[in-house]
Amino acid sequence: MAIKVSGYAAKAPKVKLAPLSFTRRDPRDNDVVIDILYCGVCHSDLHQVRDDWFPGIYPMVPGHEIVGRVSSVGNKVKRFKVGDQVGVGCMVDSCQHCEACEQGLEQYCEEAPTFTYNGHDRHDKLPTYGGYSDKIVVSDKFVVKIPKGIDLKGAAPLLCAGITTWSPLRHWKVGKKSTVAVIGLGGLGHMALKLAKALGAEATLFTRSKGKEKDARRLGARQVVLSTDKEQLEAVKGKFDLIIDTVPYRHDLNLYLPTLALGGTLVLVGFLGDVDPMLNTVSLIMGRKAVAGSVIGGIKETQEMLDFCGKHKITSDIEVIKIQDINEAYERMLKSDVKYRFVIDMASL
Repeated sequence: MAIKVSGYAAKAPKVKLAPLSFTRRDPRDNDVVIDILYCGVCHSDLHQVRDDWFPGIYPMVPGHEIVGRVSSVGNKVKRFKVGDQVGVGCMVDSCQHCEACEQGLEQYCEEAPTFTYNGHDRHDKLPTYGGYSDKIVVSDKFVVKIPKGIDLKGAAPLLCAGITTWSPLRHWKVGKKSTVAVIGLGGLGHMALKLAKALGAEATLFTRSKGKEKDARRLGARQVVLSTDKEQLEAVKGKFDLIIDTVPYRHDLNLYLPTLALGGTLVLVGFLGDVDPMLNTVSLIMGRKAVAGSVIGGIKETQEMLDFCGKHKITSDIEVIKIQDINEAYERMLKSDVKYRFVIDMASL
């Protein structure tokens, strides 16, 4: 029996989000039905509802940082039971048989993952709708457990901002002897600092804003470098094993490449598109350095990240809002007027 749902949606590009009633699919035998408690607001939500990246599917219900409680499970579901606190991130399905999926890297599925919203279900071809709503139906393979004792509101952004920065930290084997720099202090950047510090790394923030030092140090940075100051950049030349670049718009990567250590990597997690200005390869060649990219993480490493955050009491710094204030929140996000993630309290719906 289809499930009636209330939510907020963009009914066309460039229009404000507004209430929408719709139906979720009939739960399958491997599905988990979740009552949504909180949903984080990601910068990509804004881009997708405004059709900035690629043609959208409307009406569009955004939201892929979802935390809630299980209200029912299919008869083949073994890992979850009614009442469990759970999360859903950016994906709700994948092909499950390609090389990437078999490695637990569903985000790189060769047939493309099914995204939580602005996508189509692999089985019934119906549009997917996200977490700005009161319920969601998801395959149990793409549901994760939220550790007991963790603040549910602050845990919601871990499902995107957290895993997006955790995945490169783990892939490049960051640990106690590592030196890590983070470019940009926003939703992604503040999580990168927290996680890098908790992994034992020496963390540094690159920023263009002089006023961010106090907050950066509170979040885990041992050092703050103004990327507009040539002397400060020179002072950290050859220092960093890994640089996590969270900036979501075009910027000059050449400023940061000389600060990589021998064999170091700058990994892009925030920007989609052509690099401008072009990369100067001298810094790369004269030190076997690399520029790489990374996107979210697989389900296994998402669970690993959540368990790590539960153990170390790590959550996102958030501002809780009512769903009725979502359009104002989008405008504030454009001005970077949030520290560091909006989270919608779905009780307001």
